[in-house]
Amino acid sequence: MIDFVGKKQWFFLISGILIIAGIISLAVFGLKLDTDFASGTSMTLQFSPPVKQSALAQAIDELGYGKITPQPEGEGNFRILIRQITSKEANELAEQIGAELDSQVEIIRYASVPPQVGAETARNALIAVIIAAVAMLFYIVWAFRRMPSPFRWGTCAIIALVHDVFIIVGIFSVLGWVAGVAIDALFITGLLAVVGYSINNTVVIFDRVRENVLRHISSDFAMTVNSSIVETLGRSLNTSLTTFFVILALFLFGGATIHYFVLVLLLGVIIGTYSSICISSQLLVAWEKREWRTLLPWAKRAA
Repeated sequence: MIDFVGKKQWFFLISGILIIAGIISLAVFGLKLDTDFASGTSMTLQFSPPVKQSALAQAIDELGYGKITPQPEGEGNFRILIRQITSKEANELAEQIGAELDSQVEIIRYASVPPQVGAETARNALIAVIIAAVAMLFYIVWAFRRMPSPFRWGTCAIIALVHDVFIIVGIFSVLGWVAGVAIDALFITGLLAVVGYSINNTVVIFDRVRENVLRHISSDFAMTVNSSIVETLGRSLNTSLTTFFVILALFLFGGATIHYFVLVLLLGVIIGTYSSICISSQLLVAWEKREWRTLLPWAKRAA
């Protein structure tokens, strides 16, 4: 039998490193926001003949629109995010870019969002994530109401959920800095899907823990939890792998407009599976046994 619970301090250490790295990235670089959340103009440009990404970025900078990273959208198209301009100004900019790069430029998609709309969208997205987390907390507390301290079960599941969200947001902060990846409304949709997937996997394991507690398979709660993880391991991995391969196919062969949405789902399946097996249940054991000093390996040795 694999001793997942016995290695919980290492799982906590790995997660801690990832979360701290994400927080540092957010503090230093922040998140690059699409026009869904920040005021500005989004344009998808089609070039004939095709141009290089670096040449397009340099042309836009020289025209006074700042340093940006154009996002490839397949077939030689590029999407750019710049300050808010009118459709007339956008057409003039396209003509100037075409003259600079000696290419025929066509605007195939244009969107402009004023500051108040972007701020309201960002606020609504945050509210949606919070409401989803609170609703899941109450659901788990109700579902495990016959167990001792059902709020503890719900809290551990939500901590694992927040763990998933933090790591994904941190990864996209790094991607925004390295590759200019901006988050949009689809990113929030992907996060909510990840939240649902992660919590479902956690509830499956928690449900087996509850069954084994009621069956009294062991007087040691840690052993009961570990047995429950091992018993549900095949189901968790099989479900995750089938989902992973479908999303991977979408990521490799899907359209450019959903590329980063699919990436959120791809990361969510991996991180959500890890957290449900290695984090949420281990938190439950640490809380039950008051083993807070064993959350990190060096803390255990110091004790």
